[in-house]
Amino acid sequence: MTVLKVESLTTYYKTLRGYVHAAEDVTFELDKGEAMGLAGESGCGKTTVALSILKLLPPNGEVMKGKVLYKGNNVLSMKENELRENVRWKGISLIFQGAMNALNPVYTVEYQIVEAIRLHEKNVSKKEAKERVRKLFELVGMDPSRTTNYPHEFSGGMRQRAMIAMALACNPDIIIADEPGTALDVIVQAQVLKLLRNLKEKLNLGLIIITHDLSIISETCDKFAVMYAGRIVELGDVVTVFREPLHPYTQGLILAFPNIKEQRRKMESIPGSPPNLLDPPKGCRFHPRCKYAIEKCRKNIPDFNEVSKGHFVSCHLVG
Repeated sequence: MTVLKVESLTTYYKTLRGYVHAAEDVTFELDKGEAMGLAGESGCGKTTVALSILKLLPPNGEVMKGKVLYKGNNVLSMKENELRENVRWKGISLIFQGAMNALNPVYTVEYQIVEAIRLHEKNVSKKEAKERVRKLFELVGMDPSRTTNYPHEFSGGMRQRAMIAMALACNPDIIIADEPGTALDVIVQAQVLKLLRNLKEKLNLGLIIITHDLSIISETCDKFAVMYAGRIVELGDVVTVFREPLHPYTQGLILAFPNIKEQRRKMESIPGSPPNLLDPPKGCRFHPRCKYAIEKCRKNIPDFNEVSKGHFVSCHLVG
């Protein structure tokens, strides 16, 4: 069952120098209980897509076109009170990038999660909300007696778990985790990712993980979307995309990432730098860095075509 459908989502940021083309024609679907990884270089539009889905863009951000269908209803046409009552937290939760620092240092963790619950569920008493917080702490593997602690009394991993507990507070269908491993050491990062994976299975959650770490996607996700300069260039199930990457950018990303299971090899980098999205290149945005680029790549934007079941690629050279 498809719970989230994003169609041709296009978001720009207005600046003094012009419009930043942060996301263009982003299209994907997410089923109930499915995990999707969204990867790409810093500044490619991953976080913009997440903020656009929940209409949480900064004042200079604007969705120019497209649809975000949550259970068939277009989120982008909803008013604020409708979003708060039916979508944010209750339908789709967002764990922000740098979530460890998202907690208010002067309030207990319990107070902050209770506030989120009662803001979105008016009929829940404070006592019921506090009991739910204790159960949420148990769910994410924390001692319920720690709910009344302040954020500074938690380690980085515990704060991340507390943020996951907050995201689960209103029983959402989907959680969007923006760089969930940021600032965590590899052991704690593995624990947090294992927790997300287990919660997905236990609660049948839809999960979108935004990251530039391909190992996180390979370990946690069912589906893999690759973004470059505001556009999704390849999308498919995680095994297919890793084993048979078709877009030159996806191939470059995978070659630039070490694999401890393969024979030792020299790492390959992608030459050049991502384009300035105030004035993106015409045609395929990757063509200035692509060793396979032909004249057509420099003039025309490639279609996002399905080359095999569930495997989509935006490249003139494929097919």
